[in-house]
Amino acid sequence: MLIGFVGKPSAGKSTFYKAATLADVLIANYPFATIKPNHGTGFVRVERVDKEFGVTANPRFGFLAGGYRFVPTELMDVAGLVKDAHKGAGMGNQFLDDLRQADAFIHIVDVAGATNDKGEPVEAGSHDPAEDILFLETELDMWYLGILKKGWEKFARALAVNKEKKEQALARQFSGLGVKEDLMKELLNGLNPPESVADWNDEWLLRIAVALRRRTKPMIIACNKADMASGKENYAKLKLQFPDHVLIPCSSECEIALKEAAKHGMISYVPGDSDFSIIASDKLSGRQKAALSFIKEKVLGVYGSTGVQQVLDAAAFDLLKLIAIFPGGVNKLEDKDGNILPDCFLMPQGSTALDFAFRLHTDIGKGFIRAIDVRSKRTVGKEHVLKHRDVIEIVTAR
Repeated sequence: MLIGFVGKPSAGKSTFYKAATLADVLIANYPFATIKPNHGTGFVRVERVDKEFGVTANPRFGFLAGGYRFVPTELMDVAGLVKDAHKGAGMGNQFLDDLRQADAFIHIVDVAGATNDKGEPVEAGSHDPAEDILFLETELDMWYLGILKKGWEKFARALAVNKEKKEQALARQFSGLGVKEDLMKELLNGLNPPESVADWNDEWLLRIAVALRRRTKPMIIACNKADMASGKENYAKLKLQFPDHVLIPCSSECEIALKEAAKHGMISYVPGDSDFSIIASDKLSGRQKAALSFIKEKVLGVYGSTGVQQVLDAAAFDLLKLIAIFPGGVNKLEDKDGNILPDCFLMPQGSTALDFAFRLHTDIGKGFIRAIDVRSKRTVGKEHVLKHRDVIEIVTAR
């Protein structure tokens, strides 16, 4: 799973990326501080299963904190998109191409309105963040429309001559974006365009492009800088203006501050929690104490979290509809090295026991005999549909 960060220049994408990964990245208040995409590891949080068995897990990847297991996922931060990016403006072609591989987008919006449409600093509250949401969706839609219209007349003629199914030909047109024939057929059935593609005018092509973009690149809006006064006001307005969007208020800078303080042993903080506790007051300067007090009162007290973890979790579990599955045994939760429940896999909702076996290893899938739900000790077959946080043992032919 790869989640891509999108947005205009200087909206806070690199800051959000650092808040999610604590990676060293260039953060600057001028457009195009990021040129080449940054790739890193973020973590989504899953309620721990090890405690149910009276043990403590030893994650091979990720970590434990509080009542959660943090499972790694790949993140990508690309350079900011500007108006007419789909036409190549601002190196737009390169940046859009970088986004092809992403499974979902997190749109980082400067909800405080402290940067204009070019990403230049302006007085907080003077720019309407609603324009940023509309602008970016338009650019992505036009990107998809460009792919759809590329060589369209030749495409339409060939389709008529070869009598090929529309969904098959269109899926091939969008194969670089991972579009499958079944998905294209479902979208066309829902839109019900004219039977002959020769009758698909620009309006119909745009409808198809928009529907396809929304299905293949689902997006969540991270309303960054919500800790500012104008950010709080604008967030309330955006919720009314975009009732069909997922908008989450967040403060990347506050999340970084909390993680850095926890990293240095000054506070106890679990990413995504609604509070933290100071454990080394003597190590904190007056300025740091004031900053932590601000975060506690103006961010956690208002929104219930900094929002960064909530955005990542929503992208994985709400947009992409993933579930976390743990391999384990009824009689033994350890691997050969004695690590307890070392692995956790993120899989699509609807995955079966056989899907999970193949995810573990091709040979395990081919040798599948049955699976066992470790909690209930119930034997299940290959078609058994898994649930979030299942612990599953796979029995194979020797």
